[in-house]
Amino acid sequence: MWTYLTIPFLYTYTGFVTEELSPWQEDGETWRSLKATFPDSATSHTREQVSYFSEDGLLRRHEYTVDVMDGARGVNYASDYRDIDGILVPTKRRVYAYDDHKNKIPAPLLVAIDLGEIAFAER
Repeated sequence: MWTYLTIPFLYTYTGFVTEELSPWQEDGETWRSLKATFPDSATSHTREQVSYFSEDGLLRRHEYTVDVMDGARGVNYASDYRDIDGILVPTKRRVYAYDDHKNKIPAPLLVAIDLGEIAFAER
């Protein structure tokens, strides 16, 4: 969940390396693609992941493999954004497998995450 809740801010941390890739077409939209290489100090599904951002700058798709599951493929869709203290936060996540062309395999749904009450702690 840490990765899901902190992208794209996570990519600004020390040790992360990012590279913009070719745009991605999906559902009649064009999304910007950003590959992130995680440092050894960051625990996540795998070291290389790709995030896709729509024209409004919001994360729409997050693609990765799962190392502990022999490289199982996951594509995580972020939606139903809500404004929380001026930050737009996706309250719905849906994870599917993807094929060799990186297209979503619509069934079965692998993971469903719905966030209800959200608040940022004051420091």
